[in-house]
Amino acid sequence: MLLSFLRFFQSDARHFQIVSQTIFVCIGVMFLRWDYSFIAILLTFGTALSIQLAGIYLLRLPLHSIKSALITAFGLTLLFKSNEPMLYVLAAAIAIGQKFIFKIRGQHLFNPANVGIIAVILFTKNAWISPAQWGNSTVLIFVIGTAGLAVLSRVKRIDTGLIFIATLFALEYYRTIVFLGWNWEVLLHKLSSGSIWLFALFMITDPMTIPTNRLVRIIWTMAVAFTSFYLTNYYFVTGAPLWALVCFTPLTPLLNKFFPSKTFNWIHSTQKQFNHDSKIAY
Repeated sequence: MLLSFLRFFQSDARHFQIVSQTIFVCIGVMFLRWDYSFIAILLTFGTALSIQLAGIYLLRLPLHSIKSALITAFGLTLLFKSNEPMLYVLAAAIAIGQKFIFKIRGQHLFNPANVGIIAVILFTKNAWISPAQWGNSTVLIFVIGTAGLAVLSRVKRIDTGLIFIATLFALEYYRTIVFLGWNWEVLLHKLSSGSIWLFALFMITDPMTIPTNRLVRIIWTMAVAFTSFYLTNYYFVTGAPLWALVCFTPLTPLLNKFFPSKTFNWIHSTQKQFNHDSKIAY
């Protein structure tokens, strides 16, 4: 029984991500004292899963795609904030619904959780990204980093998260230490936010919305990091990485067309296999 469960758990890299995100939500609610409405959480998950199930039924998609909707719901719970419970419904509906509408050659134009958050913030003015809720705990960064690297090692996208962090570190180092002459404590404070590490290890690394070609993916990731750095330091944009990402993910189908590579497959990611089944993207 245990052996069968372990085989099932290792058969899909999304299982690792779901467990990691569950741990982060528990840390936030139990230890960081998030002021979260459980009704909002239920609305987020209920909406995301309901729309995904409808898509599975109407479009005859594989049932395992429900896991991606679950991951999206966790992403919204971890980064999105609003005083209006119905805006959680709207964010989840946009995040999941747009996957069935905005596609090019079977590929998504947007990261689901990312576009759900940005769309509601942009059009309602009553929602926000809350980096401060994660604080700057070294222990929390270690937990997020360890879990994130474990997931990324399964999906073979560890380079994306590390390059984002490395590029952001280099840019912040030059501005903070070299140009402004501030001390290392300021730099480390900037880069120790839990939300930055969550973004780097769980959002920008979504294999369905980033370029498949490794070299192109590296350049693309560096561009996202530079844009995030610029928006943070010169326009003081809260949650700048998410705003940068929503601008760059629509380029992915175009980059994949001109620089093709093997399409990622969640189910076979742990077995080092890939295929071109576009339905897996759901």
